[in-house]
Amino acid sequence: MGYRFHILGIPHTISTREYNACPFTQKVVRLCTMLRQRGHYVIHYGHEDSKVDCDEHVTVTRRDDFAKAYGNHDWRRDGPPSSQIDDHAYQTFYAGSISAIQERKEKGDFLLCMYGHGHRAVFDAHGDMIVVEPGIGYADGHFAPFKVFESYAILHAYLGLRWVGQTSNSMWYDVVIPNYFDLSDFEFSQHKDDYFLFMGRVYGGKGVHIAIQVAEAIGGRLVVAGPGSLEGLEARTERPVSEYVEHIGVADLETRKRLMARAKAMILASMFVEPFCGVQVESMLSGTPVITSDWGAFAEYNIHGVTGYRCRTFEHFVWAANNIGNIQPAVCREWAASNFSLDRVGDMYDEYFFSVKNVVEGGGWYQKNPGRTQLDWLKKHWPHAGSQGERTP
Repeated sequence: MGYRFHILGIPHTISTREYNACPFTQKVVRLCTMLRQRGHYVIHYGHEDSKVDCDEHVTVTRRDDFAKAYGNHDWRRDGPPSSQIDDHAYQTFYAGSISAIQERKEKGDFLLCMYGHGHRAVFDAHGDMIVVEPGIGYADGHFAPFKVFESYAILHAYLGLRWVGQTSNSMWYDVVIPNYFDLSDFEFSQHKDDYFLFMGRVYGGKGVHIAIQVAEAIGGRLVVAGPGSLEGLEARTERPVSEYVEHIGVADLETRKRLMARAKAMILASMFVEPFCGVQVESMLSGTPVITSDWGAFAEYNIHGVTGYRCRTFEHFVWAANNIGNIQPAVCREWAASNFSLDRVGDMYDEYFFSVKNVVEGGGWYQKNPGRTQLDWLKKHWPHAGSQGERTP
């Protein structure tokens, strides 16, 4: 049985595959596709240039609204603009979405709020709907009655120490479902070129300076792709950044596909608790191992010695870079494709939405399901490799 979903775009971006510098935007685009492929009715609310797979697109912001709020900002070159929830684009988005939903909503409809506090105003106006925050990967928000987190790392950070040793019935529907990817967006390559890759926002929190230092230590080449600037990072190194790193800015779809497929490894030394870090999975889908820090979602999704290495010291990062050839590209692809595809994660969301529907319209936590034949929604599909990542026949 299909459900009806009202999906909010990100107020300051455009829901299209090309807007790849914003992970929240890409989650909106892929979620529309995933739910519609599974027979649900999808209504998307967003910018007039949005390109999503949905039953109905509702335009609530236009080019003129973005021009008024953000001037001549070029998102293809600079990534998402700097925005505030009280700027013109947000206020126009809120007014348009609240009015359009009022005209379209039916009893039992879902409202999916993808952007935390950035969608709070719409929830406040339509709290009578079944409101879910799918894919929580931010440090604020968390207002919806039903919450989906991107990793157990962010779920447990959200719960905090309060629930260690204290019982509660409030956690049953705070679940973990990973982000989801269209496998056709990625190109697998067994063969690698002689460069490492950093992809993401170019600032210290993402650890780009560590990736640069690793490249210098091993005499390797690093390609940096993402919004931001390398200015100021020279002070962290012993020689000019330009001698061993190439910053190409925001990569378009075909460029990022090629870069990820041909890199020796992706270096992701994030210095905060990553809720998910989608490029680690995108890299694996391309058959490219990842070298990461050892906390947050990396501890769940980067299998040490199998899909890459997790590191705690600079020496660890250097050793990992020098020995990345031990990791099999096919194993990286197998792990990512088996656990993060639209089909696999779609099963998880269907199970969750079914459970949530029971809370609102059925027997709640005690609802019976005599037709159940499996309970695989939380099952992980492990790659065919030994614990040390040795090569398989």
